[in-house]
Amino acid sequence: MSRTPSWEEARHDDRRARQWLAGRADGRGVPRQALLELGAAMGALAAAAREREPVAVTADPVGVDPGPAPIVKPLPEALFDRLDTNAEMRWAAMAGQGYVVPTDRFFVRNHTRTPRIDPDDWRLSLFGSGLRGRPGRDRPVEFGVADLRRLPAERITALVECAGNGRRFFDSQQGTPAPGVAWGLGGVGVAHWTGVRLSTVLRRAGLTDAAVDVQPEGLDPEYVTGGVNLGRVRRPLPLRKALDDVLLAYAMNDEPLPADHGFPVRLVVPGWIGISSIKWVGPVEVSAAPLFSPWNTRFYRMFGPGHAAAGDPLTAQSVKSAFALPWDARVPVGAEVLLHGRSWSGNGPIREVRVDTGDGWRPADLVAADAGGPWQRWTAVWRPPAPGRHHLRARATDVTGAGQPDRAAPNALGYLFDGVVRHPVTAV
Repeated sequence: MSRTPSWEEARHDDRRARQWLAGRADGRGVPRQALLELGAAMGALAAAAREREPVAVTADPVGVDPGPAPIVKPLPEALFDRLDTNAEMRWAAMAGQGYVVPTDRFFVRNHTRTPRIDPDDWRLSLFGSGLRGRPGRDRPVEFGVADLRRLPAERITALVECAGNGRRFFDSQQGTPAPGVAWGLGGVGVAHWTGVRLSTVLRRAGLTDAAVDVQPEGLDPEYVTGGVNLGRVRRPLPLRKALDDVLLAYAMNDEPLPADHGFPVRLVVPGWIGISSIKWVGPVEVSAAPLFSPWNTRFYRMFGPGHAAAGDPLTAQSVKSAFALPWDARVPVGAEVLLHGRSWSGNGPIREVRVDTGDGWRPADLVAADAGGPWQRWTAVWRPPAPGRHHLRARATDVTGAGQPDRAAPNALGYLFDGVVRHPVTAV
């Protein structure tokens, strides 16, 4: 599957703003003033940027009370670190695993809590001015699970990653903390996804040449913050991306989707930040006018130095590398240690990985079978020369030439960390 370049989203974002200013856009749930500021590009949306990450960042309640079990599946400490209503995969849990992340250790990102949905009652409901006959939300074009399964199926191997993955390193390594879930590097995973292309469903629903945006909406509880109900999680996709490689998935790793991962149907949007891959998808608005939501204006934008006052759009993920090794691992001094790791990028496959164990950068050995895939496994041999604390580093370069700097450029909400992570180990 091809990937739509991130600059296409930037161009589309600019058109959205200009069309809103001309009175030709729809932004239900987004304050008009915010959109005017966004459209000004011109505006000052960044004034409250540090309050925009939709997670609990203080002791005060933020969002819907998740109750006793925001996540359904077991979360053993050997596999996960719990972060509010989320669960981060421990990289040590991937040691000895194959290419994909087993479902039992795949990370969970919830804005509120995992809903329990009866598949017999579930419907994918398409409506809006970009469809023939302009069906409304009250009389949409509908598909059930059985309807989707009768359409041509496709199985893809794709990576899903939270936009804030790596956020805690802005603080711990760089001294530039950002609000939000303090992910390490475990807010990412690759799985086999089976379903039907979104493009197939859009065309069967009566897609017209006038359509410009497609906005899927989740069926998880509505998100409330600061006393304001922002509604359910939703974020528009440009039509070009929606028709390119987006999948409506009903199976994960060749089994029905688990509840925490979007049962009965979710979106998988290859290469783009995880918020684009809406879980528990239900309503889908197909619009002839640009669409806005809080999830592409108030948050999930790049604010701060080097970015437009109204923020820059977030689409493709950055380059990252991780060791499949416990944090603060203990290793035998003087013995040969085979280090394992994985690198990935939203821009395309990884071309090169280099590792530094304290004696300079050298090439890692890439697993040849992974070439061209959504992430790349690699190994490196290390013989700890002396007892004590050491730091391991890995950096990757993708096929576009994008790589990992020593220091990531900070942004107000701590998205897209791409710096080289210093992984501590102790030789004994």
